[in-house]
Amino acid sequence: MATMPVWRELAQPAEITDALIGLFEQRGDEKYSEVVTQIEHATQCAGCAIEEGAGEATVLAAFLHDIGHLLVNERDDDGEVRADFHHENVGARFLANWFDEAVTMPVQLHVSAKRYLCAVEPSYHDELSSASVHTLTLQGGPMSDDEVIAFEALPHLDAAVSLRRWDEQAKVEGAAAPSLDEMRARIIAYLTL
Repeated sequence: MATMPVWRELAQPAEITDALIGLFEQRGDEKYSEVVTQIEHATQCAGCAIEEGAGEATVLAAFLHDIGHLLVNERDDDGEVRADFHHENVGARFLANWFDEAVTMPVQLHVSAKRYLCAVEPSYHDELSSASVHTLTLQGGPMSDDEVIAFEALPHLDAAVSLRRWDEQAKVEGAAAPSLDEMRARIIAYLTL
């Protein structure tokens, strides 16, 4: 197994990108939900963003939104998620070393967006996978009215809500998705701007 990079020393777009893709290659074969791996979920989510014509920052947010799961082990010995380690905050803080808020804020808000959608569109709850229903409980359940008002005032709200919808769609065994090589090229191009 390759050693992990010293993240804080990474500065060049290619080395940052190689380290990020390397993290997926090293830890992304773990199951994300009932049927897909972390890699499959990330690439399918990015594919949903691409299909809908999202901007490049949102496509990258879709791909990277669950990177916090790769950085923190949230599962117990049985493989169940028993506590909320706030992977969205871990991931956003980590990505902020190299990416702007157009990428990091949708990552940070995607869990809140699930809580938001369950509050403002009660039927959305019925679309959740069993894993998402389980984590929704750990994450605080649907938002209160006051939380909804505060959430609707945040920047990057639309990207976060779109990302959350793609998140739920990106759990299909064997679905077509961009390759890690395509995502590598997109990240390098974004960091080079």
